[in-house]
Formats: sequence, C-alpha cells, structure tokens
Amino acid sequence: MNVRPLAGGDREWAAARLRDLWGDIVVSRGRVLDATELPGFVAEEDGQPAGLLTYRIAGNGCEVVTIDAFPQGSGAGTALLDAVAEAARAAGCRRVWLITTNDNLRALRFYQRRGFRLAALHRDALDRSRELKPSIPDVGLDGIPLRDELELERPV
Repeated sequence: MNVRPLAGGDREWAAARLRDLWGDIVVSRGRVLDATELPGFVAEEDGQPAGLLTYRIAGNGCEVVTIDAFPQGSGAGTALLDAVAEAARAAGCRRVWLITTNDNLRALRFYQRRGFRLAALHRDALDRSRELKPSIPDVGLDGIPLRDELELERPV
C-alpha cells in the first residue's frame, strides 16, 4: 500500500469521490467543512486509489475530517491514519482526533483497534448537525437512531 499527499491532479477525482460518499459538506462539532478544500492523503494499491483521507490542523490537534477505504478491509484506512499521524507530528500537534456517530459500530471497532480512545460524548449533537445538513437521516446503520457524536483521539 502506497500513501501519498493529495495533489492538485487528484482534486477533481477526490472532490467527486467525497461528494458521492459525504454529500456537498461535512458537519463536525457544529461546523460546516468543505472536505474538497482540505489537505489529505491518497492510498494506492497497484497504482489505483484504495483510500482517501482529509484532515485539518487547528491548535495542537489534527482532526481527521473524512476517511474512506475502497474496499473496506484493504489496509488503506490504517495506512492513511499512520500518514496523518506523521503529518500531525510534523506540524507539532499533540493529538489526532475525529468524530463518528453513535451508530457507526464498525468505525468504533476500527479506530479503537488502532489506538484511538473515546474522548467525549456529544449528546444529541446530530440535532444541531441536521440544522446545518438536513440530509442527515434520523436512523443510521443497523436501524440505530442517529443522535450523538463520539469524539475519539490518540496521541501522536
């Protein structure tokens, strides 16, 4: 698995992929983010895209805004998290953090197995998120009501 920074020539492909996966915007902790404008990394397998991660650095933290592997389970997600951790260290960050929703049990398992720990529960945060992005459904994966944001972090 090869991971490299998202480059100018990747932007059109990345923007289309992000829109397909996330819609026009991403909402995190009550903020609207345009992931197509953020720095990121591309994972490649045999010269083909296998994953995409976008992030933002603010203060002493590096937020993973989006992360996707295609297909899931390919190792791309782990490689992308390792790359963003290195970028965070180089930028002087103390932690890498991210938000997922209460229904995303697969993601919770994935992140915890890679050293992330629960840092905060933001109860009923999806109510505010729906004000900013009305397309967020009321019910998520496995029929679980979408209510809360879970913040996970790991030191760099």
